Amino acid sequence: MRLFIFAFCSSIATIFLPLESISKDYHFHPRMGNDRNDGLTAASPFRSLSALSGLSLSPGDRILLAAGEVFNESLSLVNVFGTQQHPIIVDLYPERRSATLEPAVINAAGLTNGILLQHVRHVTVRNLKVIADGPAEGSGMADMRTGIMVQCSGSERVAFITLENLRVEDVFYEAKGFVRDAGEIRTANGTQRYGWGIRLIAKDPGSLIEEIDIRRCRIRNVEHTGIKLTGANTQNIRHVRIMDNVLSHTGGPGMQMSNVRMVHVAGNDIDHSGSNDDARKWGRGSGIWTWGASSVLIEKNRLTNANGPGDSAGGHIDFNCDNIVFQYNFSAGNAGGFCEILGNNYNCAYRYNISVNDGHRIKGENGAFQEGKIFWLSGYQGNSQPKRGPVNSYVYNNTIYARKGLLAKMSVEANASGILLVNNIFHLMGGSKRVEEDQKKYKDSSSVVPDRVVFRNNLFFSKDAWPANIAIQDSDPLYGDAGFKNPGGMSPLDYIPTNKDLMRKGMPVAALPGDAFTLPGGLRMAYDILGMPIEGRPSMGAIQVR
Repeated sequence: MRLFIFAFCSSIATIFLPLESISKDYHFHPRMGNDRNDGLTAASPFRSLSALSGLSLSPGDRILLAAGEVFNESLSLVNVFGTQQHPIIVDLYPERRSATLEPAVINAAGLTNGILLQHVRHVTVRNLKVIADGPAEGSGMADMRTGIMVQCSGSERVAFITLENLRVEDVFYEAKGFVRDAGEIRTANGTQRYGWGIRLIAKDPGSLIEEIDIRRCRIRNVEHTGIKLTGANTQNIRHVRIMDNVLSHTGGPGMQMSNVRMVHVAGNDIDHSGSNDDARKWGRGSGIWTWGASSVLIEKNRLTNANGPGDSAGGHIDFNCDNIVFQYNFSAGNAGGFCEILGNNYNCAYRYNISVNDGHRIKGENGAFQEGKIFWLSGYQGNSQPKRGPVNSYVYNNTIYARKGLLAKMSVEANASGILLVNNIFHLMGGSKRVEEDQKKYKDSSSVVPDRVVFRNNLFFSKDAWPANIAIQDSDPLYGDAGFKNPGGMSPLDYIPTNKDLMRKGMPVAALPGDAFTLPGGLRMAYDILGMPIEGRPSMGAIQVR
């Protein structure tokens, strides 16, 4: 709709000046409101979020929830479209001018979603809190419960969605006291009903979710995954940015993405993924992992204390992926390990990361059915498929520290093709061991050398910091102590090396033989994990010495 102003000048000419429609603010207050109000001012708010279904929202309209108030219902936006210049915004407003802006709370206990965005475009949701702890008496039972759901189906397109400064906490499908059966944790992703943090779902191949920003959100204490993206085999979730979020004590992974393309995950802090502090939680999960994904950059994240009897690394690349780059991350105390690349993966990399005491899990203890590993090229691509690859795995300039008493375990698939291991520091004070029996279709690879291996110029704390009975061996190793400032510390600054003579022995990184594409953006890095420029030859490990 457009408004026109008619102006008459001295020549009696008529001038038409188009103006955008005047946007509206709709206010909601669960105690002081009334659904017979017009909602257009803070003095005349709606009471129920269900009143949204009777509104015809236009570009630029705002949905404003009273700060600090609790809405015991869902907020649903379906078939709503803003514009680039005038998005539809969901936010809060102060009940009184002097009031502090505590988040408005959506309590979706017993409901399917706290916030639902379905077939919408150009929508921003910010400054709210969602909780949803267990089913309400007499409520309908859906397949899952989510704090925030973004979804489309058929040929729908969801695009230009921003979720920022949101809190999602205490999301459980089951009521308190429920206990998962012992076999559930051994399934690939869980088979039962769970509560999830933020989910994007586009299961129909003809649907599309794109241009999504998830920024500065806090997700804590959910039954399964904190942020989960689930597309179809067309990789129809695309151009997603997940930035500067804090996730803790998720029952599953911190973040997981399947069938996606062009995703940037940066600056997030993920702690205690795979948490088992509540019997309703799944109790297994890496900080971040991908499956069936293309062109995903995972960088500058802090990934700590992942738990679980299988997987549960700081970040791992599951099968059917390509061009997944894991760089500039700080990974520490993760039970499953540091570097895990599974089968049918192409041109993936771990570079310029710091790993501290990862892979401490011991198979057979506390229900663990996989060993923790600091380095694992698996080849696994499902129980029904033969092992394959991974192909062209680039692992360089990582700093890997393991304390005394922690036996660092490693496994290399015999069918792997193209392995680059260069300029890494393996400061493994507890020695190392080859382990390979963790997945089906196991094949002893102790004497089978994978094709196209460039394994040279790595720094080992001692000669037992790499297993002597593993098929690939460094052709030109260095030995010695990097002289970390505070080994065992929980900051990247603790791993600044002081043995500069050793550190200056890094070598340029070149493409693997037969790889014409290498990695997105190339192999040469402009700066190290601390943001310091790399001029000339790279140093050993993740920190460039001067």
